[in-house]
Amino acid sequence: MNNIPQIIIAIDGYSSTGKSSFANMIAEEFGYIHLDSGALYRAVTLHGLRKGAIAGGKINEQELVALTEGLEVSLRPRTFIGEEDVEDLIRTMEVSSYVSPVSAIPEIRNFVDSILRKLGERGGVVMDGRDIGTTVFPNAQLKIFMEADDEVRALRRYTETVKAGTETTFDEVLANLRDRDQRDSTRAVSPLRKAEDAVVLDNTYMTFEDQMEWLKEILAKDFGFVFE
Repeated sequence: MNNIPQIIIAIDGYSSTGKSSFANMIAEEFGYIHLDSGALYRAVTLHGLRKGAIAGGKINEQELVALTEGLEVSLRPRTFIGEEDVEDLIRTMEVSSYVSPVSAIPEIRNFVDSILRKLGERGGVVMDGRDIGTTVFPNAQLKIFMEADDEVRALRRYTETVKAGTETTFDEVLANLRDRDQRDSTRAVSPLRKAEDAVVLDNTYMTFEDQMEWLKEILAKDFGFVFE
């Protein structure tokens, strides 16, 4: 394959639609950089839990915001806080239960957005999250909005969580997922919504290979990608 334009691909959508996995697959296929905004919010949440800004079901927003000053969070592509690889730790149910309200804090969103914008300046990146195409990179050349049946999404998250060694139940994961959908869609700051110029990808019954073929048709038709 040759003639690979260095565009920005923004992927938004509901929890557990496979946004990060699809974005990573795109990055590997085209030599792009994959930026996972959700991982950055999860890292901030984990840091807050460790430092006591999040405890007992409550979030001390002022303290959590203060903790981001000087905080080094990076994607290599695994997620790091400083020099510690926290990729597996940020995928626990404890982190998942707090990440939506944490991501709704304006100062936290500004902190994460500043990291993403800096990394995406040169193009050739694929980013996934919940407001990438509407807030972080509203001028992205290609915007994708991913959705899928909620029980299918819950099964994906349940399988991922159990594989990571965390004890949980399918019903607990489904309830958490539906709660996150509600929170993400109704929050006051940068709510989850489809950008007007985004294309919808419902992958309920699609494999990753199906999704890649779907994407390649768009890239060839609209952006001049050439596939051999």
